[in-house]
Amino acid sequence: MSNRRSRQASSSSRISDDQITDLISKLRQSIPEIRQNRRSSTVSASKVLQETCNYIRNLHKEADDLSDRLSQLLETIDPNSPQAAIIRSLVNE
Repeated sequence: MSNRRSRQASSSSRISDDQITDLISKLRQSIPEIRQNRRSSTVSASKVLQETCNYIRNLHKEADDLSDRLSQLLETIDPNSPQAAIIRSLVNE
């Protein structure tokens, strides 16, 4: 009986093929490298997922770089200035 319940629970939480297709389509539209490709509708789902992962990695790297730059900038200005307070709030978010 518990085996049947676990199967029902897992099947109800599964994503349907149509939902996967819809999500891949949304990713195609969201990722600049794919969206700029004139044949983006022919890009395979695995390529869309690879490009999505690359895009997210790049966003993380950019965010880290910006945080580092803000930290460096914070070291060069008066710590009591309004600009320092703004930079501290950006770095801590």
